[in-house]
Amino acid sequence: MKHLLPSTALALFIGIGLLPVSGNTFAANSWDKLQPDRDEVIASLNVVELLKRHHYSKPPLDDARSVIIYDSYLKLLDPSRSYFMASDITEFDKWKTQFDDFLKSGDLNAGFTIYKRYLDRVKSRLDFALAELNKGVDKMDFTTKETLLIDRKDAPWLKSTAELDDLWRKRVKDEVLRMKIAGKEPKQIQETLTKRYKNQLARLDQTRPEDIFQAYINTFAMSYDPHTNYLSPDNAENFDINMSLSLEGIGAVLQSDNDQVKVVRLVPAGPADKTKQVAPADKIIGVAQGNKEMVDVVGWRLDEVVKLIRGPKGTVVRLEVIPASNAPNDQTTKIVPITREAVKLEDQAVKKSVLNLKQDGKDYKLGVIEIPAFYLDFKAFRAGDPDYKSTTRDVKKLLTELQKDKVDGVVIDLRNNGGGSLQEATELTSLFIDKGPTVLVRNADGRVDVLEDENPGAFYKGPMALLVNRLSASASEIFAGAMQDYHRALIIGGQTFGKGTVQTIQPLNHGELKLTLAKFYRVSGQSTQHQGVLPDIDYPSLIDTKEIGESALPEAMPWDTIRAAIKPAADPFKPFLAQLKSEHDTRTAKDAEFVFIRDKLALAQKLMEEKTVSLNEAERRAQHNDIDAKQLAMENIRRKAKGEEPLKELKKEDEDALAAADPDKVKPEDDAYLSETGRVLLDYLKLSNQVAKK
Repeated sequence: MKHLLPSTALALFIGIGLLPVSGNTFAANSWDKLQPDRDEVIASLNVVELLKRHHYSKPPLDDARSVIIYDSYLKLLDPSRSYFMASDITEFDKWKTQFDDFLKSGDLNAGFTIYKRYLDRVKSRLDFALAELNKGVDKMDFTTKETLLIDRKDAPWLKSTAELDDLWRKRVKDEVLRMKIAGKEPKQIQETLTKRYKNQLARLDQTRPEDIFQAYINTFAMSYDPHTNYLSPDNAENFDINMSLSLEGIGAVLQSDNDQVKVVRLVPAGPADKTKQVAPADKIIGVAQGNKEMVDVVGWRLDEVVKLIRGPKGTVVRLEVIPASNAPNDQTTKIVPITREAVKLEDQAVKKSVLNLKQDGKDYKLGVIEIPAFYLDFKAFRAGDPDYKSTTRDVKKLLTELQKDKVDGVVIDLRNNGGGSLQEATELTSLFIDKGPTVLVRNADGRVDVLEDENPGAFYKGPMALLVNRLSASASEIFAGAMQDYHRALIIGGQTFGKGTVQTIQPLNHGELKLTLAKFYRVSGQSTQHQGVLPDIDYPSLIDTKEIGESALPEAMPWDTIRAAIKPAADPFKPFLAQLKSEHDTRTAKDAEFVFIRDKLALAQKLMEEKTVSLNEAERRAQHNDIDAKQLAMENIRRKAKGEEPLKELKKEDEDALAAADPDKVKPEDDAYLSETGRVLLDYLKLSNQVAKK
């Protein structure tokens, strides 16, 4: 095995985006003769054997897995069921339970046949879309009463070319209407969409056997779990690109999402994070170098979009982004300039602040330690530098300073911390417990390795709360889980990401295989996988758990338990949790920020439930106006509660200015979630002191 991946690694779907297909009586195309070569056949056999021997769960490669591979392959190529016809599916169904046999024998023909059919179908649809555009955008009738089904993942496969034509007529009309409502002129819409479709057509002719092999074998690998991936030779050479762009570039983890690229998470203190204008679940639809023309990347493969985004340190890349905060049908975009740079260790360093709160007529001081990542300067550490930087050493130093300030308690802020060094998660745990196990690692053979804190005595024994959210992942979850299991801290915020597996890289004769070979468990025996860490006190989250997180990934390995490494101890928080929740609910029911977030979340959930959109312009504009009015009302309720002037209209630039506020100049008291976390901790101190005095 080559090497273990750091616990921070979040898997990407190294997907194929809007690549292409072949068919029964189609005219000859450049891809018709594409076939797998000998190296790819050997690599496929190697992947089969490696998964059989080394994957953590070792599920059998049988008919049941064949069905998963088949369904996943169709979903990868045509998730909206807008290209293949029912006749194609009937033809392919004969292979539904045979992919296990094909893979064991090195027969890749079925995978190639399906993919080439897909290429043919895409070409046919793009030709049709261009023909519709050639009739003239200004000739389209947006007064008719018709709708488009936008959630087609469970829609029936269409039976005829006429049905596909009608669907694509509506799809083109919808794209035009979205751009029209976003303020684009007909000529600009015509040019943009024509160029987009022509570019996608041109890309079909660039399809290589490697692209088909990558898609097919990766689908097979990911049927085991979403972090098990096949990396083609090109992708293996640039593994950091496929993983996260975190070393150079913009500092964002990206993922294919149908024919667009979605932001999964931002690297703390990375270039994209610093702009405060890019957020998880945002869609990237355009990329420009400096002041050059914006390149439309809808329909591009993930690796190709990544190549455009990356570039020399110090240069500027501009992204055209559809914010995740938009309503589902709002295609309004914004341009975000980002200066490429490497993420510096000092930028990710822990920070401290003091949260001053008045509660029950008394003044309190709480120390706040923000941990963006679990870092360790390995180079300085190995060189024996006594001043090497690490998360634990820095936290220890800040705790010493806060204790000198006589704080009443400490809040550890792990929001958006995607993980990092497993060693640091263990070392940090040791600051807060006497001694004992910190995390368990179960291997594929069932052996459990126990990582322990062997140094007796806790450095900090005072009251503590941990603030987490959906983007707290991997090493963050190990630390948070240990703090919860040892009852050292109240866990407050949102359900964490749920990435609880370990990957390794195995070189192949052709490319590489990244496979899952171990699983993390908390000292209580609970896995951090899939479920993550559940907070003691929940906060509303605008990050949709159906979009972001381990449980949002197909074939994610399940949550489970093994034997605990510590004996259950009395939980000092449990007797007070019901009252803590009650007081939290009462307090936040009138808190302007919490009311705003809950209302915004309720509106977003309502909009996400809509499966169709109107293609009538008047109805569509009325819907947009209604949404804008509701968002403006919510914002003004918040502003009124804070004593600020109400807005007459909600402009994107207002939102961007708010998001771009310098975090170093924002008082901790102004962070609603941080402030409320402090109040929950103070509630606990009051209740526990009352019991102690009885």
